[in-house]
Amino acid sequence: MPLHDATPPKASPLPMTNATSGEKVNDDRLHLGPLNDLLGYHLTHAVVSTSAMFERHIGAPLSLSKVEFSMLMLILSNGPLAPKRLAQALALTPPKMTMLLDRMQSRGLLNRERSEIDRRSQNVVLTPDGERIARSSAAVAESSEASLNSRLSRAERAMLVELLSKVSGR
Repeated sequence: MPLHDATPPKASPLPMTNATSGEKVNDDRLHLGPLNDLLGYHLTHAVVSTSAMFERHIGAPLSLSKVEFSMLMLILSNGPLAPKRLAQALALTPPKMTMLLDRMQSRGLLNRERSEIDRRSQNVVLTPDGERIARSSAAVAESSEASLNSRLSRAERAMLVELLSKVSGR
């Protein structure tokens, strides 16, 4: 069996852009080669662009990391939650969860309160400031997602969310 196939691998050309004008340069395309078939490569590109958007609209202005934002959204949507449930939803180890809760509590965004159902356990609740920031960041996230949503139909977006859930094992 030969080490190299005589035919070049199928390539997905990426249009190059002019660094100063941002216009597409169609005559010089970079071929992805084996990267074209690597899901991780395409996911990384999606993460880079969505992370930059998050940082620009939510992270920097509201001083929130992605995991802090996600925690605020979970508590806003569900009400008081046990730290264990939050850790599972956010894929955090117990020590990382404790550090995150400590940091967010010191910022005045949340509190730990005794559960009304089981007084031995705690629930995480939003403070008034935490709820204000959660609601504000949710509104910003919704409007900033509009640019992403404009690239996909509703059906494509629903399919993408379903497929990403499968890839992540959820």
